[in-house]
Amino acid sequence: MVKQLRLGLFENAQANDSGTSTWRHPDNQRYLFDRLDYWGQTAKLAEDAGFDFLFLADAWGWAEVNGTRPDIATTEGLDLPRLDPAIVLAALIPQTTRLGLVATGSVLLEPPYSFARRMATLDILSGGRIGWNIVTTGTADTAVQAFGVDMVGHDERYVMADEFMQVVYKLWEEAWERDALVRDKNGVFADADKVHRIAHEGKYFRSHGYGNTQRSPQGTPVLFQAGASPAGREFGGKHGEAIFVGSGTAEQLLGHSSAIRAEAVKNGRRADEVKVMSAMAAIVGSTEEEAKAKYASVADAQDPALTVASYAWFTGLDLSSFDRDTPMKELHTELSQTQVARFADKTVGNVLDDWHAHGVGARPIVGTPEQVADKMIELADGGDLDGFLFAPTIPPASTKDFVEHVLPILRERGVVAPVSEETSTLRERLLGTDSPDLAESHPGSAYRR
Repeated sequence: MVKQLRLGLFENAQANDSGTSTWRHPDNQRYLFDRLDYWGQTAKLAEDAGFDFLFLADAWGWAEVNGTRPDIATTEGLDLPRLDPAIVLAALIPQTTRLGLVATGSVLLEPPYSFARRMATLDILSGGRIGWNIVTTGTADTAVQAFGVDMVGHDERYVMADEFMQVVYKLWEEAWERDALVRDKNGVFADADKVHRIAHEGKYFRSHGYGNTQRSPQGTPVLFQAGASPAGREFGGKHGEAIFVGSGTAEQLLGHSSAIRAEAVKNGRRADEVKVMSAMAAIVGSTEEEAKAKYASVADAQDPALTVASYAWFTGLDLSSFDRDTPMKELHTELSQTQVARFADKTVGNVLDDWHAHGVGARPIVGTPEQVADKMIELADGGDLDGFLFAPTIPPASTKDFVEHVLPILRERGVVAPVSEETSTLRERLLGTDSPDLAESHPGSAYRR
């Protein structure tokens, strides 16, 4: 029996995303990513359609091959320029009332004290609709060069991330009690007995003092994570509330979701406490032939020469320096191991072909609305999924096609809830809880006064 599925809309505050460049496609409007109108229309589309949240991905750094940025990366807007996703989401708060707003933030590059204030501010102003996609910044060593910090090894980054979480939990959960802010003009503004000094002295972070904002509606924003390595899964099982997994067969997805839920249980949490959501894309046509023709037009809009630079940006691996028959299992990187592991049984040539088609993103489901809905239900049922993160291949045209033609079928079959006008926090909406707080079994709740 398929669960009632949750839906997020994947977007990126830049012209292109996922290592592809489709800005030349006639239906692509995200080349206007620096216009507030584009984001207002996108948020309205998602909220009116009943999506649970709008997710803004992010990445620091830029594409380089052998230490040099290829001109084509700039010509095609591969990774630069981009906007700060937190600021984009702040601008969308007054334009939305129900939509969750999820920003990506790096534990390697963000100072936890200032980051905690930024996220708490967003959660306060939005009435508790904020989520944080936790990343360890495993792509582009150009990012650490730009910040002037040292790259940390893959598994050690998750050790660092765990310590980062300790600091922000103290700031979000411990520093200010929920009712500390009184605002009584005949009494006190804040109750001193309910405001606490935090102390953290660790390997990577030190923080002593008082939280810079009062407790937000959710305390800790909803925690999203997407690590696919053993270390990433272990971290996600401990801290994550919604975990993104890549696309794949139902069997492959079941392997991911089972492993994640097992890690949650290992950390004293219920298996269903973590919502597993698969990345997905769809090219919808009135006929299968029409859908295939649409998909072909996407590939035609991209320059194949961009593929090498794009993959190197994500992984640090210059595939042009290897024979096309080289097995991917022979290659290793300290950057995004997820983007090597997903091709473990492929060759370099296979990866170049696949990456040109859809980059780091999900291979689209191509077909009629009924075929797309059927496939989603098959994957959710067989893969033990709680929902999907929909990534438009051509934004916003692909999103509109999905909303207008596929969503009604999913609702008719009862696997997606009707659009509700009720407002709630993102945690209550997405996790189905009756409280905006972290669950008692979540490690972050131990810091709560």
